[in-house]
Amino acid sequence: MELVLILIIVLIIFGAGKIPQLGEGLGKAIKGFKKSVNEADAIDVTPPPSDVPDAPPSQIAQAQAAPPATAPVQSSKQVK
Repeated sequence: MELVLILIIVLIIFGAGKIPQLGEGLGKAIKGFKKSVNEADAIDVTPPPSDVPDAPPSQIAQAQAAPPATAPVQSSKQVK
């Protein structure tokens, strides 16, 4: 009963001429959604496997903990 009431309201709002266009658009949307769900992604965002062996974690930690080679820059401007 509720479905019939909804269909009557839609018929009144959009008119008889617009309903086939709404159905066509809805059908295309559902078809496109099903197609995108079943297909593999067109853009693969996974990184390719690297051929270079990774450095052990201890070497990475040592490289990050090393202080920078440049000396700190002191400003010669004085604020009065």
